[in-house]
Amino acid sequence: MTAPTPPQREIRALHTDTTVTVYQAYPPALGLPAARDGRFPSAWKRDRMTWIKPSFLWMMYRCGWATKEGQETVLAVEITREGFDWALSNAELSHYERGVHPDHAAWQRTLRGAPARVQWDPERDLHLNRLPYRSLQLGLAGEAARRYADEWTVSVRDVTPLAREIHGLARAGRDDEAARLLPGETPYPGPSYALSPAALPSAG
Repeated sequence: MTAPTPPQREIRALHTDTTVTVYQAYPPALGLPAARDGRFPSAWKRDRMTWIKPSFLWMMYRCGWATKEGQETVLAVEITREGFDWALSNAELSHYERGVHPDHAAWQRTLRGAPARVQWDPERDLHLNRLPYRSLQLGLAGEAARRYADEWTVSVRDVTPLAREIHGLARAGRDDEAARLLPGETPYPGPSYALSPAALPSAG
């Protein structure tokens, strides 16, 4: 029996009762110390927007299976659900959406003051082909970025070897074996925040 297609916009993540795992990719000079110490080093720029991805395969699409320059180290960052929910609750859409915002100027005003941004991008399969539903990206800036790095982070793991193993199996046509190694991402019961996923626009 074919599995049902997920909703067009749904937060799916590896999560526990207290944490959510998100993915980022960095150059080894930053990613390896973060994984070694379980926290982001002082060199991690806390005044710059950072994008976190709950989808492992979307991260693989973004970093080219850890082959793109500056993205050779893939990190699985486990953060508190409290922090993740706070970011969602304080997020604004990354793009103006008619019917969600009163007008373009109102959206821009809200966006300038929002510490987080929500964007939906096409989810990917093992071969990085587009799927007919979307994956969440969450941009963190200002207070959200600082809290992410210094308060919400529970653990940081280097999952680059896992990415390479899955990629190798997929390239060899061993999709079933590759799929069994993927993180177990399931629908995330997010908070009742103002901008519900169903209302959020496609981005890209």
